[in-house]
Amino acid sequence: MEKLDIDIRVPNQTRYLGLIGRVGEDVAHTLRGYRGDREELAYHVNLVLTEAITNAIRHANEDDPDKEIRVSISVDRGRLIIRVFDQGAGFDFKDRSSPEFRSLDEHGRGVYIIRSLMDSVEYRQTDSGHVLEMIKDLN
Repeated sequence: MEKLDIDIRVPNQTRYLGLIGRVGEDVAHTLRGYRGDREELAYHVNLVLTEAITNAIRHANEDDPDKEIRVSISVDRGRLIIRVFDQGAGFDFKDRSSPEFRSLDEHGRGVYIIRSLMDSVEYRQTDSGHVLEMIKDLN
């Protein structure tokens, strides 16, 4: 599988969700050597990107229009690595991993979906905010 690196910066606005989701889908559709269901992978990549970026905008960056979101998508050594960087104070990622689906409160569902679809998920602090790193094993 070839190596690929994409880096995107967008304003802290949800109107860019579709654009970034489509970029993720295109990456999934063009992977050489991937033997799995490309349509399913494309759907999953779009979904985790949408959930992660929405969380970054709303919770980490607190809808601040002066902040931005950075998205990095790479393929290396048979792994799809998606990173969503925020410039905020972050949020309690571990506390959001098991939503109560019977509840009307939707907090935590996005993190649950991301954890369910990806093989590895980590949220950590950076010099300028936080990064949510999501890895999918392609082999």
